[in-house]
Amino acid sequence: MKSSVQQQFSKFALVGAMGTGVQYTVLWIGVNVLAESAPTSSAAGYLLGSVVNYLLNYLFTFASGKSHIETATKYYAILGVGFCLNAGLMELFVRSIKMNYWLAQVITTGLGLIWNFAGSRWWVFRDVHA
Repeated sequence: MKSSVQQQFSKFALVGAMGTGVQYTVLWIGVNVLAESAPTSSAAGYLLGSVVNYLLNYLFTFASGKSHIETATKYYAILGVGFCLNAGLMELFVRSIKMNYWLAQVITTGLGLIWNFAGSRWWVFRDVHA
């Protein structure tokens, strides 16, 4: 049987895939339709995907009973750091290193997944009574 952490990480990754789908769609539209830069498009997609992720993680991954005021505040603090990580790495990889923006986004997504899960599990949705 999987541990609680493994089960939650699996759910978190599934939810994250949905939010990532939103982010990658916005990235593609921003670059290919709107002629925006990859870092700007990625950042906009990150913000939109975060709304999907918050709601699904609150309801599905962590089945939180905490108030949205508490969890949303903490969640977006964690995501704020993740946003800066995403934007900074995209800037570094795409503009400085000249990496393909899709490869850069896959790498930053993986790093963001680890950061966001750790912060969500052990701070945002942590049940202090469990």
